[in-house]
Amino acid sequence: MLESLIDRFGDGAVLAMAGALVGVLFGAAAQHSRFCLRAASIEVAERRFGPRLSIWLIAFSAGVTSVQGAIALGLLDVSEARPLAATGSMSGAIIGGLMFGAGMILARGCASRLLVLSATGNLRAIITGLVLTLVAQSALRGVLAPSREALASLWLMPGGEARNILSLLGMSPGMAALIAALVLAAGCFLAFQRDVRFSHALAAALVGCAVGLGWLLTYAIAQTSFEVVEISSVTFTGPSTDTLMGLVNSTSLPLGFGVGLVPGVFTGAATMAILTREWKIERFGPDTPMERYLIGAALMGFGSMLAGGCAVGAGMSGGAIFALTAWVAVTCMWIGAMATHLMLTGRVLRPATS
Repeated sequence: MLESLIDRFGDGAVLAMAGALVGVLFGAAAQHSRFCLRAASIEVAERRFGPRLSIWLIAFSAGVTSVQGAIALGLLDVSEARPLAATGSMSGAIIGGLMFGAGMILARGCASRLLVLSATGNLRAIITGLVLTLVAQSALRGVLAPSREALASLWLMPGGEARNILSLLGMSPGMAALIAALVLAAGCFLAFQRDVRFSHALAAALVGCAVGLGWLLTYAIAQTSFEVVEISSVTFTGPSTDTLMGLVNSTSLPLGFGVGLVPGVFTGAATMAILTREWKIERFGPDTPMERYLIGAALMGFGSMLAGGCAVGAGMSGGAIFALTAWVAVTCMWIGAMATHLMLTGRVLRPATS
């Protein structure tokens, strides 16, 4: 079937269709589940293991389980994926991850959450997302690129087994899938304990499955196509910048997985918001200062390009294939987010009481 689709429409169009399919699933599931790394990190910073953390654990572990299970069954090979095969930057993962984590607290959402909220009528998310995308493009190819390259070059890591956590640990994909399944069960138990609705927990699992589906579809297309096709999965900063710059700078938009992903997520989230009657216009107000959002967007835009991806691109898609720099990046996102939240609420500076 894929071969006939590629023969008829071409590689780019089929990749865009795959991206749109994955995007609709991710957008609808993320909107319904309230999937959000920022909200989960705030709960942990406040020493509360609540519903937001359970949603994130379910989504992340479902992604790892689906990807590593597919590898164990011989359905997927990610050895040539960029997060594993290409040279990586540990300094970029650390510095960029900390910047991204701080930014998502200030902007009240990561790149994926802003896109999902934009589809529900949130004007704050639209403005913040546009600024994030412009800064990311500047960090990739514009005036901020030299600074990003200088920071990334401080500590480089060769591609291959050196970036593969499973290879370093001598662990098989089947064992990784089993451990992830146990974490998934623990996340489901926590969700039950915190009275999370079943539909929300199920939607969170589908968020993770969307990540696995992205890897599977791009791999299948790469195996079928006569052209070189890069396998990838759900990520937002890069595809958002490519889509925006393509619309601004060209009369035609080169088709690919990311080009289908972004509108797919928007469509899925908007449809879910309309069906559940959650679509409404939201603006900046006294309690939502615009300057804080814009600073957060700038930090996330630069940080995501430095770290090699956003909270989903590095944190989930890269994490699901056990890329070392991805795990370092998402860990630093957690640290940056929790530290920023504690500073904003004054808990870091508050003297200890006896």
